[in-house]
Amino acid sequence: MLGQSKREVRTDTAISETVVDEDEIEDRQATTIAELVDSVPGVSLINGNTPQGSGINIRGFGANSTNGSDQKVAIQVDGASVGSEELYRIGTQLFTDPALYKQVTVIRGTAGTFEYGSGIIGGLIRLDTKDASDFTGGEPGFKLRQTLQYGTNGDAWASSTIFAWQPDENLEFLGNYTYRSQGVQKDGDGNGIGSDGFDLPSWLVKAKYRFGEAREHYVKLSYSDTSSDQKDVPYDTFGAVGDSFGNVDRKMRSKTAVMEYGFNPAGNDLINLTATLSYAEQKIDQDYVPGSSSCETTFCGIPFPPGGFAATNADHRYETTKLTVKNQALFATGQLGHDLRLGVEYIRKERLDAASAPGGTDKRWALFAVDDMSFGGLTLTPALRYETQDIGGDSYADYDNDALMGGLSARYAFGNGWAVFGSAAYTENLPIIDDLGTPAYMTRSEKARTYELGFSYDRGTVFADGDDLALKLTAYHTTVWDITSYTTDMMVPITDARMKGLELEAAYSLPSGHYVDLNADIARGEITTPGVPDDWEGTPADRIRMTLGRKWGETLDLSWEVAHAAEMNRSAKPSGSNTVHNLRATWRPQDGVFKGTEIRAGIENAFDLDYTPHLATRPAPGRTFKLTLARTF
Repeated sequence: MLGQSKREVRTDTAISETVVDEDEIEDRQATTIAELVDSVPGVSLINGNTPQGSGINIRGFGANSTNGSDQKVAIQVDGASVGSEELYRIGTQLFTDPALYKQVTVIRGTAGTFEYGSGIIGGLIRLDTKDASDFTGGEPGFKLRQTLQYGTNGDAWASSTIFAWQPDENLEFLGNYTYRSQGVQKDGDGNGIGSDGFDLPSWLVKAKYRFGEAREHYVKLSYSDTSSDQKDVPYDTFGAVGDSFGNVDRKMRSKTAVMEYGFNPAGNDLINLTATLSYAEQKIDQDYVPGSSSCETTFCGIPFPPGGFAATNADHRYETTKLTVKNQALFATGQLGHDLRLGVEYIRKERLDAASAPGGTDKRWALFAVDDMSFGGLTLTPALRYETQDIGGDSYADYDNDALMGGLSARYAFGNGWAVFGSAAYTENLPIIDDLGTPAYMTRSEKARTYELGFSYDRGTVFADGDDLALKLTAYHTTVWDITSYTTDMMVPITDARMKGLELEAAYSLPSGHYVDLNADIARGEITTPGVPDDWEGTPADRIRMTLGRKWGETLDLSWEVAHAAEMNRSAKPSGSNTVHNLRATWRPQDGVFKGTEIRAGIENAFDLDYTPHLATRPAPGRTFKLTLARTF
């Protein structure tokens, strides 16, 4: 029996990729998607304890204290692109429930993203929803899974019910309904974090049908829906500006629909075709609560009209329709093996015109090609993406843009567990609907170049019989120019920036069940705009996270996680250091009356530390006891 850690280190690729699987998703008992990915090196949160206020930062790019989303970080659900490009002080990209998903894949940087989009500078998060066969094991039958969860901080509770049915081996259906509720959480000093909790009903329906003599065809349909209805809550979900903006009645809804066709004929390695049609909608309805803003009748430094700031009465609707047709071909040319992915993509984004957000339509066509070419221990992966754009609105001019992007990654495995790798990638972020009111930005794309270099080691029986050691160290350097989306605190445009850093992932396990997981990241960012030298505001804190644990087969898993963030004096927004301890236990009886039952217990922030994470605008929750009961029938 080989040892097994909690998280696999992807040493088999040159891409900076981390996968959070279903076991870890359930083990963490996360309340939001944000709480799942903040344990990945290079990933930081702009808050994370509420879905409406969660923003994500990868390698220094992404959401900030002003905008809750950023086109430099992409989020996809079953291949559908979700979230708005930029919305003022509202997070939309991570507005969903973790109970719907079986896997979260995080790709950091640009290399590895050309199959999925353009302008991805910080990184990409791909969420995969659960399938019926995950519960039925691919065999005809019916399964029911019920999960109940409770957290003491904020009196948080959740119920998730899953129905999985396979009439036969070719047809499967899944239904999932999750209701999550959380009140106002308290920080380590016992003070309330913000003034609003949330109720979050979510549901997912999914079906898959295989057909053909060798089941070489399949059709898959899925639809997920998450919503919230809040009354008299702060407009600013980040809690960064007090009551200047006042309160609103806010309804948020995120819907995602995906239809996919696949064809993979037996005995033909040249054809593995998928055609994916997706639709994602994020809708926000807001009504200002009269009398709630301290600036309602005073200037407060910005032009607030009587009745509240215009943005607080704004309704937002963002729709993205996408069709992706891709084929994977496996073949050889002499001694060179190929894994070639060719694809074409059509994307249509529509944004409702609002008081604080221009409306319009962004239509794009893209062609991409990625080829993993292997020869012995060497793997070379050239990638290209060409994208055209037609963007405009009823109240704005139309613009046409295009860009050719691409990169090259390489990995060489020495055959003794060691491997070296590197990559160079160039991408362009084409103009966005949010900038239609600024003509100078509509013909200028943001450009970025990223270099990565590193090594990995993966081998068994290193220090003891049957042990397993895997580690991966990556250095990166990203340069961005022609920036259109950032300014300094004094509203001076930032046009150039540079980010560099180191990321480490490691895992060690023994046949006895003992394991150690470790990851760390160090980053340095600076503004390189002429005349505006300064530290990059989005630079994350230096962090290290270590998990010590032991598994008793599939029955019991006990772990202790320590997460330390260093003091950040170099940042434009400094923060103090903090060390947080989390304890987790999972018990799965393998026989007897409790077979099929799972009991999870955890203590988050065990020593009740009062701190505000770097880049966040709200304090972190204090000590939280969590308990989850799940049973599959």
